Amino acid sequence: MELQVLETIVLVIHVLAALAIIGLVLIQQGKGADMGSGFGSGASATVFGSGGAGNFLTQATTGLAILFFLTSFGLAFFAKAKSDSANVLGMPVVEQVIDGVVPQMPELEPAMRNQDSELPTMDVPAVEPESQN
Repeated sequence: MELQVLETIVLVIHVLAALAIIGLVLIQQGKGADMGSGFGSGASATVFGSGGAGNFLTQATTGLAILFFLTSFGLAFFAKAKSDSANVLGMPVVEQVIDGVVPQMPELEPAMRNQDSELPTMDVPAVEPESQN
C-alpha cells in the first residue's frame, strides 16, 4: 500500500478517535454525581448494571486514548519520512519578481569580505567612554 494512502487512513482514525474521546468524556459523570443517587434520587445508571456506566466508559476512554497516542506516533513517523524526502531533493530557490524583473543581490566590496568566512565583516570604530566629572 502506498505511503500516502496509509497516512490518510491513519489520519482519519486519529480524528475519529479524538472525537470519540471528546464524546466519552462529556458523557461520563463526575464523582459528585453519585452523591445524589445515595439520597434516593432515582435509579443510578441501571442500564449498564449495578456498577453503573463508569467502568465501561472508563475502559472505552482508556482504549481510545491508547489508539489516539498510537496514531499520533504514526503521524509523526509519516511527517519524518516527508521531511527526509524533502531534504534529499534540496530546498527550492525562491526568486522575487518585481514588475517582470528579478532583482540581483549587490556584490560586496572586497574590503568588506572576510577571507576566512563567507559572511561580511564591518569595521566598527572604537568608542571612547565619556569621562565622568
